[in-house]
Amino acid sequence: MYGSSTPREAPGPRGSGWGHRLNNALKTTVLLAGLTALVLLVGQRLGGPQGLVMAGFFVVIMNFVSYWFSDRIALAMHGAQPLEYAQAPWLHQMVERLAARAGMPKPKLYLLPTRTPNAFATGRNPQHAAVAVTAGLVELLDRRELEGVLAHELGHVKNRDTLIGTVAATLAGVISYAAQMLFWFGGSLLSRDDDEEGGLGHALGNLGVLLVAPIAATLLQLAVSRSREYGADATGAQLCGDPDALADALMKLERGAELMPYDRAPATSHLFIVNPLSGGAIMHLFSTHPPIPERVRRLRQLGARQGSRGWRNAWA
Repeated sequence: MYGSSTPREAPGPRGSGWGHRLNNALKTTVLLAGLTALVLLVGQRLGGPQGLVMAGFFVVIMNFVSYWFSDRIALAMHGAQPLEYAQAPWLHQMVERLAARAGMPKPKLYLLPTRTPNAFATGRNPQHAAVAVTAGLVELLDRRELEGVLAHELGHVKNRDTLIGTVAATLAGVISYAAQMLFWFGGSLLSRDDDEEGGLGHALGNLGVLLVAPIAATLLQLAVSRSREYGADATGAQLCGDPDALADALMKLERGAELMPYDRAPATSHLFIVNPLSGGAIMHLFSTHPPIPERVRRLRQLGARQGSRGWRNAWA
């Protein structure tokens, strides 16, 4: 499919520093604390003290399941199949090289049987990570661009983004599910205190919380998810040594997602390198991904500073 030439070695990534790690940890803490508080608030408003206890129980269970089984859940949702070494040795070698540069174990490789070009990483830590690529991604990109995409996904693993992404999606899903349950079965919950003094106000308060909570959960996810994409772009550019390769790939993937949107599991759309869902201006406003043009602009600037355009000749 591709030539067998081997790219010259790119300079290894520079350490992210304690400042970056502290900032990343702080954002993670704020996100989880905010989502957990929303789940507890919804539980309390729906069921009082008993609802609060039940909500706390669900939070613990969801976090436990997300921590230990996040990779298997995400892969199963998309029908991903293990990509054996004999099927694509050059792809495994590419991931091995990038993982070595990142100073972490090689993640497992999976293939998604869809022509939509995309990829995502999952797993609770670098020792239990997996990278999934679609058949369309391998068909569309050349090896230089593909290495940029894989470097981005390993950047998520290196930056410890994969676990928080799955946990955040799980908690936000609980909040949305609670709101849906209310609208289907919750009429009595909203009016359960109507015969008491202030009952109507209490019911309206419940309705307000359950209308606002899913939006607040989404905004909390957006605040962190978008910054993590920028961080993975920067880390990936360092790992592959060619920011322009990733920029070129992102432009192709954006067009591919527009032509062939992929909505098999909307709850995991934030895991992919580009948003796999189609939508208009409102959908873009609430997208978990930053705008592709802005990501490309930042990568081009990084490439210009590093003189990475010279790496294009490595694939000739």
